[in-house]
Amino acid sequence: MEANEAGELQEHAEHGAHEASMRPVAFTMSVLAVLVAITTVLGHRTHTEAVLTQNRATDKWNLYQAKKIRSSDTALMQDLLTVVTISDPKAAEKIAKGYKDHQDKWADDLKEEQEKAEGLQTKVEQAEARADRFDLGEALLEIALVVSSITLLTKNRMYWLLGLGFGLIGILSSASVLLLK
Repeated sequence: MEANEAGELQEHAEHGAHEASMRPVAFTMSVLAVLVAITTVLGHRTHTEAVLTQNRATDKWNLYQAKKIRSSDTALMQDLLTVVTISDPKAAEKIAKGYKDHQDKWADDLKEEQEKAEGLQTKVEQAEARADRFDLGEALLEIALVVSSITLLTKNRMYWLLGLGFGLIGILSSASVLLLK
């Protein structure tokens, strides 16, 4: 065996050993990439949930407002009936009773619609809080992936450990969604 061939074999063996030492880094990067994808999808779904729930809350507030306007108009008509001279008092009483019945019904409806709208608004706030956690987790996992990849370029395992730290914080941020009410 020539000296040149021995040098090439030694270089090839060192290169193979170096590649083997980078396998955990490459594996970590693969896992981080999968976690980024999962967190991204969960974040997007949570943002969509917030938008859809906000639309439902807006519809409920619009219904509340429409009923409030009807109630106000009816109250104005009741007031008008008290100051206008009416030729048929029995007909006026019947109309006034109809307005009072509507007012009573709308008072209950208004309270119910307001509670439903406020409940949906609370759900929107909760979904936005969850989405914020997923967004933070996604950003931290992406940072972890990039920092870990620097290990392959520099051969310095300190970047891998730093990437693992960012990844752990990203995972904890995403998992903290489970602690939210």
